[in-house]
Amino acid sequence: MSQTIDYFLVPNSPWTYLGHERFAALAARAGAEVRFKPMDLAQVFPVSGGLPLGQRAPQRQAYRLMELKRFSESLDMPLTIHPAFFPVAADAATKLLVAAHMQHGVAEAMGLAGALLRAVWAEEKNIADPETLAALIKTRGLPADLLAISAQEPTAKQYQANTDEAIAVGVFGSPTYVVDGELFWGQDRLDLLARCLGVTP
Repeated sequence: MSQTIDYFLVPNSPWTYLGHERFAALAARAGAEVRFKPMDLAQVFPVSGGLPLGQRAPQRQAYRLMELKRFSESLDMPLTIHPAFFPVAADAATKLLVAAHMQHGVAEAMGLAGALLRAVWAEEKNIADPETLAALIKTRGLPADLLAISAQEPTAKQYQANTDEAIAVGVFGSPTYVVDGELFWGQDRLDLLARCLGVTP
């Protein structure tokens, strides 16, 4: 029986961007089922001791920038350290991912997540803008009505359910990968996740 990985994420996290494609490849290599769970970090942070970026100590903010540069260079991934649209409200984009998953399955939702993450960190686009979201939907070949569906009550309920589950299992940041109740927080834990799944990092 294949293993399952609960993937808790938000589409405006640089760490999620840096790990997303590698995680997808790892899950495929392991033959694992990805359970895709976009969540609301604004609800997760207050119950887990997290702070929005602007409220963190200057030392932590400075080190974050250093680490982003290091990982971007190490992974050979384009990343704008100070993108034009960041911080950016992620609620609409995250609900869009929830709707994509509900309507079209995990593969399409994962693809759209990658597009949203690249939009923020490599392309300097505003994922809080409905026109930007509509364009990304079109680029991915998804139906135009997905944006309207993302604003409907069933999507909101699933979004909240994902967030409640994240809090219940102890998630405190994005990305978090969960296997059999064991949490792996951050793209820099993908090697450890690989070992857990029994595959070569």
